Amino acid sequence: MTTVDIKTVDGATNGSVELPDDIFDAQASIPLMHQVVVAQLAAARQGTHKAKSRGEVAGGGKKPYKQKGTGRARQGSIRAPQFTGGGVVHGPVPRDYTQRVNKKMKAAALRGALSDRARDGRIHVVETFIEGETPKTKEALKVLRGITEARRVLVVLARDDEANWLSLRNEQSVHLLVADQLNTHDVLVSDQVVFTTSALNEFLGVPAEFGADSADADSNEEG
Repeated sequence: MTTVDIKTVDGATNGSVELPDDIFDAQASIPLMHQVVVAQLAAARQGTHKAKSRGEVAGGGKKPYKQKGTGRARQGSIRAPQFTGGGVVHGPVPRDYTQRVNKKMKAAALRGALSDRARDGRIHVVETFIEGETPKTKEALKVLRGITEARRVLVVLARDDEANWLSLRNEQSVHLLVADQLNTHDVLVSDQVVFTTSALNEFLGVPAEFGADSADADSNEEG
């Protein structure tokens, strides 16, 4: 198992956590992750684009000028595509961009993305970013910058962790996600991924295996 230190608000290490191999040390399939990310981005498209064809543009029922004798090319309607204000040829029409990707594929792609980050040492765990229930952006950023100075950081919080959410939501370099919304795209576009202990437990669905820090272990051995 991959072991990650747990950071406190003071920047100290308070034990460690073992990340399960089936999630954080799985085989990463680049084609699968690509397919899932493309499907996710496609699903985010509204697909409401629309351009009118010549049959849908108002006006133009009358022939603009007579067929012969003007020296100009013959025209039947001012709403033809070559005229300003005319219809669009082969223009966009509303459509659904959704691609079919099942739950097993999404889960496997997410495991691959998290495993890639874990193998590079880019998964971090922190107890919390602030003490108490009052949001404090300055203190939360101090804790975060003590962990990483990356320009794109994905912070995963528990669903009921409102204080940490309010503390970090205005920082442009931070992307916040609730644990049950973690996805392949957001993991891959982030340089570092930071879990709170409560978010990690929520994501895994079971309490993570936390170990004592080295100082506590030494004192227990001496006792």
